[in-house]
Amino acid sequence: MIAESMTLIRPAPVVVLLDDDAALRRALTFSLEIEGYRVESCATGEELVEQPLPEDEACLVLDYRLGGMSGLDALQSLRDRGVHLPAILITSNPTPGVRSRAVRLQAQVVEKPLLGDLLLGHIHRILPL
Repeated sequence: MIAESMTLIRPAPVVVLLDDDAALRRALTFSLEIEGYRVESCATGEELVEQPLPEDEACLVLDYRLGGMSGLDALQSLRDRGVHLPAILITSNPTPGVRSRAVRLQAQVVEKPLLGDLLLGHIHRILPL
């Protein structure tokens, strides 16, 4: 009977966050962890493409404008390596070119400023808790 009462605890889904703004990384990490997600964060696109990534129950949240490799360049590199995690691109005033490239790379675009629960709503749809 003990086996019947035991439930498996599913590990928390992971949000892989790429943003070069340390204050925003801390704020988003805090907010997402309160919601029940695990957060792995990176400050540069180069750091992101070099680290091992979860294979499932994860999504990417990528800032577009970074010093060095952009969020879309990092996503392109990951896609080229066969990483197909769902992705959300956060940026302000995206050009039509940025939007179309994001679509080609299968990334949703969420515009800054990140008001209300807009970003969180996108993450919840991708990674329901």
